[in-house]
Amino acid sequence: MSKVVKGFICGLVIIAFVLVPACRSKKTTPPKVVPAETAESVPPIPTMTTTETRVTNPPDFVQTETQSPRVTTENLPADIEELNRVAQQRGYLQDAFFAYDESTLSTDAQSALTAAANWLKRNAQYNLLIEGHCDERGTEQYNLALGDRRANTAKEYLMTLGVDGSRMRTVSYGEERPFDPAHTESAWVKNRRAHLVIVGR
Repeated sequence: MSKVVKGFICGLVIIAFVLVPACRSKKTTPPKVVPAETAESVPPIPTMTTTETRVTNPPDFVQTETQSPRVTTENLPADIEELNRVAQQRGYLQDAFFAYDESTLSTDAQSALTAAANWLKRNAQYNLLIEGHCDERGTEQYNLALGDRRANTAKEYLMTLGVDGSRMRTVSYGEERPFDPAHTESAWVKNRRAHLVIVGR
């Protein structure tokens, strides 16, 4: 073997010894740690934030507690008969109507008495007479008793709404004072009622 060939083989062996450990070291070394990306290259991650909203100026309807209530004055007639006419006309006092041979309050009758109770509580200077009425069917004695039950039912309901019972009294007229004197069903419907009348103290 010539010196040239021997030199070439020795060179290859030396290169192999140098390269093989270098390759092994590349395989066994841990992967290169990539430095964290800068803030300029990474978009910011959105974070959940809670905001507390404080109402510094609540709406007007909330402030009504601190404001003085608006007082309205009603121009009411001094004459009791005229006062009753005005109260009926303006809906302050409404009759409570009943079904045939009944003394229980319907939803409409309760609504009518609720309106009356609200007005009576604002006008404590007046007392109330509650008249019980019936249609013409039935005996006179039966209708007087039925009218009494109707008047007292209305009174008790007004008391549950806050009207002082000492301000109210009841009377039964039975069939004696019909609102409509006709002998028809439409007339009888009008006559089955508790009629509210304002009286002085």
